[in-house]
Amino acid sequence: METFVDARGIWQECMKVIQGRINNLNYKMWFEPVTPIAVDNNSLVLKVPSLFFHDWLEEHYGTVVNETVRSVLGDSAKVEYRISDDDGGDSGPSFFRPSQFSTHPIQSRWSATARGAVKAPFESNLNPRYTFDNFIKGDSNQFARAAAYAVGNNPAGTSFNPLVVYGGVGLGKTHLIQAIGNFARQSGKSERVLYVSSERFTVDFVDAIQKDRATEFSNFYRSMDILIVDDIQFFAGKEKTQDNFFHTFNALHQSGRQIILSSDRPPKELSGVDDRLISRFTWGLTVDVQPPDLETRIAILRKKSEDDGIQVPDDVIEYVAANVTSNIRELEGSLISILAKASLGNKEITVDLAKEVVRSLAVSRRTAVTVEDIQKIVADVFDVTEDQLRGKTRKQEVVIARQTAMYLTKELTRLPLKTIGSHFGGRDHSTVIYACQIVGNHISTDDKFKGKYDRIKKKIEMIGM
Repeated sequence: METFVDARGIWQECMKVIQGRINNLNYKMWFEPVTPIAVDNNSLVLKVPSLFFHDWLEEHYGTVVNETVRSVLGDSAKVEYRISDDDGGDSGPSFFRPSQFSTHPIQSRWSATARGAVKAPFESNLNPRYTFDNFIKGDSNQFARAAAYAVGNNPAGTSFNPLVVYGGVGLGKTHLIQAIGNFARQSGKSERVLYVSSERFTVDFVDAIQKDRATEFSNFYRSMDILIVDDIQFFAGKEKTQDNFFHTFNALHQSGRQIILSSDRPPKELSGVDDRLISRFTWGLTVDVQPPDLETRIAILRKKSEDDGIQVPDDVIEYVAANVTSNIRELEGSLISILAKASLGNKEITVDLAKEVVRSLAVSRRTAVTVEDIQKIVADVFDVTEDQLRGKTRKQEVVIARQTAMYLTKELTRLPLKTIGSHFGGRDHSTVIYACQIVGNHISTDDKFKGKYDRIKKKIEMIGM
């Protein structure tokens, strides 16, 4: 095997050839993140950031790479790929990388149970790209950002414990709460920091019970200096998980550790969550993040393009910022789509291209129906409340309304069964399957019910018109 220097030299020669064959945008996106590892048996071994990156590179530029390597190393030369173990850092174009790290089950980290003995390394699940430095501050999030920074600078040393950040989808809640953990670790304020989604917490808790390791599970979580839990609204309906989290919360709070939570609504508006938990969620500070204003949207897009090393004309950025106003995720998604279309079609990044992308996004937005839309209309027609649809009541009129709403959600959205269940008080996928079977049977055998169902569906479909 030759040395790394030899592999790097060979790849540099290949890059000179490739750069002359493709446009600069594609070169920056798909070749600058590639790292040469070695030359082994006339094969050039290259490391790429992810499986997705590998598949894209192979599909669109496989021929270019293979021909170039053969021209440099000889006709028998081959190319092999290795997938990077590190999903973070600057290993590839970030607008094609997942926005979050996967949260691996932590049961393998339960190597010790007492706080004083917990020294084994564990995965914090923090995304290193979520920092205060690259969180764009504006009027819509200024207070939330200030509160988060105060907590990161002095974990459990302020009255902001717990800190609850709430707001709609795609407004930067996850970025902000993880920025606290990253800052606290990097500044040496806290060593043991763990970020999990409420779903991951639930899955690990159930797994711990099944394997008779509940004590180890609890002790692990209670050994944290900072515990960050995302999307606590999905604790709804999960009584045993809520009970465990209640005791975990108490243990951390009483021992002077920091708790950070996020939700899509204020704690007092959470349905299906125990009152004693909601009470504790309001002990500290609750802050909200709102959709960004125009100036903030422009700043976000400029920062995004700079981070990815892509020159995007000011008029394109301003057009997108002026026309995509709902949330940051959609804003950045529009920029991703523009860059992808430019890359795949060898097009210039222009306002006309931006208009094409934004127009298709607007059509998609108009036709999109949310679970909340369905619940509101079903509740109105069946003369029940939306809280009853998400609650525990087994009254017959509520049960059939709830089942109808589940059926329509499955039919009119692309949500997986598990996610649908989570919107109805944390019910599992088997409950959704059963509800769909019941409603399907009613539709085919009961004309009166079918008439009501058709009216509901028509009302829902009017939303997308």
